[in-house]
Order: sequence, then C-alpha cells, then structure tokens
Amino acid sequence: MKSFLSKQLKKTATLALACASTAALMMAPVTAEAAGERFVLISHAPDADSWWNTIKTAIQEAGNNLNVTVEYRNPPSGDLTDMARVIEQAVASNPDGIITTIADFDVLKSPIYKAQKKGIPVITMNSGTHAQSEALGALLHVGQPEYDAGFGAGKRAKATGIQSFLCVNHYMTNPASVERCQGFADALGVKLGNQMIDSGQDPTDIEKRVMAYLRKNPNTQAILTLGPTSAHPTLRALEKTRLSSKIYFGTFDLSNEIAAAIKAGIIEFAIDQQPYLQGYLPVMALTLYNRYGIIPSNHINAGPGFVTKDNVELVEKLAGKYR
Repeated sequence: MKSFLSKQLKKTATLALACASTAALMMAPVTAEAAGERFVLISHAPDADSWWNTIKTAIQEAGNNLNVTVEYRNPPSGDLTDMARVIEQAVASNPDGIITTIADFDVLKSPIYKAQKKGIPVITMNSGTHAQSEALGALLHVGQPEYDAGFGAGKRAKATGIQSFLCVNHYMTNPASVERCQGFADALGVKLGNQMIDSGQDPTDIEKRVMAYLRKNPNTQAILTLGPTSAHPTLRALEKTRLSSKIYFGTFDLSNEIAAAIKAGIIEFAIDQQPYLQGYLPVMALTLYNRYGIIPSNHINAGPGFVTKDNVELVEKLAGKYR
C-alpha cells in the first residue's frame, strides 16, 4: 500500500508541476524556476501528540517528491507563547516559505506578520479559519472548519436522540478545540457549559477526570473527544466503569485504537480531517508559488469526513500514517 501510494503521489506531483510549467510559458513567471527550496512547518502540537505523525509523513514525502526540504518544528510542551518564539526563529532563518497553524490568532499574529514583512510566503493549515488566514496575509489555508465539524458530529448524535454529552477537551488553550465542542452543543440545541472539561494531556489524569464526571453526571448520554490524546484514556475509563457501548461515543481524528473501537461498536464515528492533505498540499502549493508564481485561488477544506463501522476497513490499515 505504501509503495502504491508513494507512486501515485509522485505521479500527482509530476503532473501538477508539468501543468504549472505549461502555464508558466503562457505568462511571465514571478520567480525563476528553482529547486531545493527550504520550507518550515510550525505546529502547535506538543511532542507527545502522535496525531501529527501523519503530517510528518506527508511533508517528508512531499519534500522527496518535489525536491524541497521541509523542516518540522513545534513547542515541545504545546505552549503557544513558545510556539510564537519558534515562528520567530523560523522567520529569522529566512526560509523560502513558512507553513503554520493558527492555534491562537492573537498570540501568533505578530511573528507571522514578521514573515510577511520579510517577503516570506506563508500558508496556514490545520487550526484557524479562512478569515484569520486572510487577515494574516497568508496565501492559502488548508484545514477543517472546526465549528462545522463539531456541528456535523452533533447532528449525527441528535438523530439518535442524544440530549446530553461530555466534551473531553485535552487542549483548552487552543480556541479551535472549543469550537468543536460548541458546534456539537449547538447541533444538539443545548448550551455549552460545564459539560466541556479541561482534561489536560496526561493519560492517567484524563481517565480519572472522565470517570469522575460520569459519576457526578450518571445521565450523560454521549461523549465527544477531540483526538487520540483524549480518546484513548476515555476508552479505558468506559471499560473500567463498564459503560463501553452504553454511551454514544464520537471522536475527532484516527488511530489504530480508535479504528478498533469503531469496529467493535464502542465508538460511533471518527471525524477524519485528512491530515496527510494538510501536510502535503501546503508544501506543493509553496513549491508551485516559488517556482512559477502559481497558487490556488480558494482555500482548501481537508475535512470533515466521517469514518464509521461501514467504511473503517478502508482506512484502518492507513491510520496513523496516511489517515
């Protein structure tokens, strides 16, 4: 599967660059054709967040296919002030392009503006909105509308009669995480309040806090987790409280454990925001922009898509690497 997918991606990249070359003959290029460009991708994720492994795979393969270097940088603890410093350091290194998340617009706008002032092209991805990306002067945003994804998950839950829920938020400092919970609540028609808990990122703490919430709120009908970091401990909490398959359980993102729980009927769905696209497409777009002055005219929504028991077998073998 890996060999087939890599070949297909190489064909796609070759075709895209061939089309770009044809277009370049029809118009004066903004820059001379080049090769070996260096880009830096800065994420908000702490080192412990395994979900970003798929994006790391994507940028490595994009770099190999397009003959560019892509460096991955992040704040080790997930601290957003530290992330702002990482962006500043990336800007100071004068790369040919920067790819970054907008985990918090107010915290990150200053270092991103510095990139703009130096003429470094910026593409935003993953966290943030199209409007925020445009306000920062970015060329493009590749990501998932977080509120819409949460709302879509809530609609699925409401259709089964769900009226109460717990949202396990393992990254409360990221405004996009709150949008996911808010969308879910709005779709159910309930006010978002103390049913969104700040679980932190320690697996043992998450497990304990989920169990404590369920003890205090025994009528909770559904749980929404925001990724593997919170989904895996929640699975253990439900097993220990003998509530597996008794509570409607939905989550964001995929992992081998999540795929297995979907097959077992414990998790109803996983929202797939297609992280491989979030990594690969910005690298391709920056390459085309640097070489030919070409950039897509519209932002790209990489998700949401829903993985359920009906289609999980199509993606479970790729979970954690390409899905």
